[in-house]
Amino acid sequence: MRRWLWWAGSYGLPRAVVLRQARRGDALARFVLESEKGSETDTFIEELRQAGPLVRGRRLSVTVDHGLATAILRDRRFSAMVPPREARPRPLQWMLDRTDPGLPDPIAPPSMLRVDPPAHTRYRGLVTKPFNHRAVEKLRERVVTETDRVLAELDWATAPDLMADFSVRLPVAVIGAVLGVPDEGHPRLARWGVDAAPLLDLCPSWPAFRTALGSLAEGAAYFDEHIKALRLVPEDNVFGDLVASGDLDDRELLTNAALILGAGFETTANMLGNGIVALQNHPDQLELVRADPTLWPSAVDEIMRFDSPVQVTARMATCDVTLEGQDIDRGTVVLILLGGANHDPAVFSDPYRFDVTRPNVRNHLSFGSGIHTCVGANLARMEGTIALRALYERFSEIKLDVTPARRPFVNMRGWKALPATLIA
Repeated sequence: MRRWLWWAGSYGLPRAVVLRQARRGDALARFVLESEKGSETDTFIEELRQAGPLVRGRRLSVTVDHGLATAILRDRRFSAMVPPREARPRPLQWMLDRTDPGLPDPIAPPSMLRVDPPAHTRYRGLVTKPFNHRAVEKLRERVVTETDRVLAELDWATAPDLMADFSVRLPVAVIGAVLGVPDEGHPRLARWGVDAAPLLDLCPSWPAFRTALGSLAEGAAYFDEHIKALRLVPEDNVFGDLVASGDLDDRELLTNAALILGAGFETTANMLGNGIVALQNHPDQLELVRADPTLWPSAVDEIMRFDSPVQVTARMATCDVTLEGQDIDRGTVVLILLGGANHDPAVFSDPYRFDVTRPNVRNHLSFGSGIHTCVGANLARMEGTIALRALYERFSEIKLDVTPARRPFVNMRGWKALPATLIA
């Protein structure tokens, strides 16, 4: 009951508002509901774009405008702590305080994703240091090795699924190396990552939330023991360096381990799956990268822009602000639809065209912008470039056996399964 009450206060009430707004024809609410069904949402994004740079609501405003989204993400007057405690009615906050499951939530403080300076500056400095050039280059060897191993197994697979058997397996192996989890623990990492994905969404259902909490509890118990072991015997990996620094307490380590797992595994897996579908649906672009492999890095960024693995983020104005000609009152929460901003025709010509030669493709916002820009962006780009190139060099022909179906999420955009026929 305690967990249900916490879900009801944190997600159930917002979900009820979304349902009510959808019945009234609200484009944002319909975007949320259609995303949960796995439907395409371009129509609703363009409705929002036609309504102006900032579509104002009673409690929530929304933007799909690239210029305004970028300005908000870079402006220190906007907080990542959404919603702040003080914004909630006191009775609701009282209930949440007393029903909090106390588990390491990847999108709640002290997660680096949801704190402002000076706490964010401290966390980011600690996490960025182990993600230095040397560490990423060391991980390059792991990416190449794991890619070769996964592809070798695909050679013999009787019914390969390029989502489960490729797009998921590779990032799990890499994030396992980042967290110092041995190979035998990777299946558990994958299950925890998949189960916890709804927590990265806007308003997950009660069944999805209950499953996520179960995996979070299991993962927290594992990483609690893992942290104790790393304190006794330090390891040379990103998480090992974080533990050895002594600058983070156990809750900070557990929460940011959950964030690293969610952000590093889930988003990269979806990027790889989205890339396969985009390339299969645009054979002319596939032929371009086959003919000129130097285009692969650009292709990976175009995949991130064209079919963004992360669709949504939010910020709250901490004072009255004027940006890009828009007056935004203190306390206004702005929902930023990153996927919509990545299709802004003012920035990207013919934005719904997939083009691996797009000259300004790195202007996309899939890795965020400003102080919260993804610390693993270079690692993700490197994984995508190595893995997708190797996949299409290994197999002369790839055929998807069914029309892919979207996963039923608003924020984490990807595919349920990609069963395929592979010809060497």
